[in-house]
Amino acid sequence: MVYLTLLICFIATLIITPLVKKLAFKIGATDKPNHRKVHQKIMPRLGGLAIFISFLIGMLVLQPQPQDSTSAWAIIIGASIIVVIGVFDDMLELSAKVKFIGQIAAALIVVLSGVQVDYINLPFGGEIHLGMLSIPLTIIWIVGITNAINLIDGLDGLAAGVSTIALITISGMAMLKGDMFVLSIGAILIGSTLGFLKYNFHPAKIFMGDTGALFLGFMIAVLSLLGFKNVTMISLIVPVIILGVPISDTFFAIIRRIVNKKPLSAPDKSHLHHCMLRLGYSHRQTVLIIYAMAASFGLAAFIFSMSTLWGALLIIGILLLAIEVFVEKVGLVGSNYKPLLRMISTKDANSDK
Repeated sequence: MVYLTLLICFIATLIITPLVKKLAFKIGATDKPNHRKVHQKIMPRLGGLAIFISFLIGMLVLQPQPQDSTSAWAIIIGASIIVVIGVFDDMLELSAKVKFIGQIAAALIVVLSGVQVDYINLPFGGEIHLGMLSIPLTIIWIVGITNAINLIDGLDGLAAGVSTIALITISGMAMLKGDMFVLSIGAILIGSTLGFLKYNFHPAKIFMGDTGALFLGFMIAVLSLLGFKNVTMISLIVPVIILGVPISDTFFAIIRRIVNKKPLSAPDKSHLHHCMLRLGYSHRQTVLIIYAMAASFGLAAFIFSMSTLWGALLIIGILLLAIEVFVEKVGLVGSNYKPLLRMISTKDANSDK
């Protein structure tokens, strides 16, 4: 039934997306070219609405079990708030404050339904009970991941593809754990997003806009909480690895703005995809390279989840080192930010003497 629903959602998005494209032009939900944008013509940007409608169709088809109904309704209501915010933003470009308030409201609905991390099992024994911190920390996670997906939505098919890879990883782990609720919602979202990619991959006919990027970010954040809550500290890192691409891009965007003394909300043209384009990669090559990176993080998450404690720590070390080298190579923080590469080149120079 899960795979049939995935197919139904895929077909539904294929049918709905052209209708949403026409609606986007009618209500003025379009993206005009400017100095920060890669595209050169006015584009409809309400595509996320098609993904959301397909998601609702999938939820109707699958109908969650009674024990999951509270979480399911909370997710649907929270996602609806996110989508309404996204639609208005795609039409009117809302302020960051309004979007932030809406995201907190959506996250709070999900958290109050019981989707939160209450405690963490320590690797050497014992537990950390989060107590009053449980709700704010869970909200921070949901809002943070929601915006992380939005930040990488800068090239045709990029956010949709990276989100699909993350959803495949989360769904795969849910299947191994026998978590049918997370697997079912993951399959619905995979089918819906893959159907949209037909129109969104380069050259795109429609953008998902904030409607889609915020919705997918919200759903990925919630699914990762459902799949990995109240587990060991090591396992809690799994969703962070799965979302390695958007989290890394967001983290270094914050570092970049601090270094350059700019507001954290200030837009720029130095995200991962911008850096790759500046290095000479084509639009399509950049997207495919980032897909490969996202898939590598997904594979690392699978290996990590099955590793011993020391094996997991080794994987974390390798990943952090690889990320830092890559960031310095592509200039994600800045062209002059190369502390590790300079240190390596200095050691090589000294060894040659």
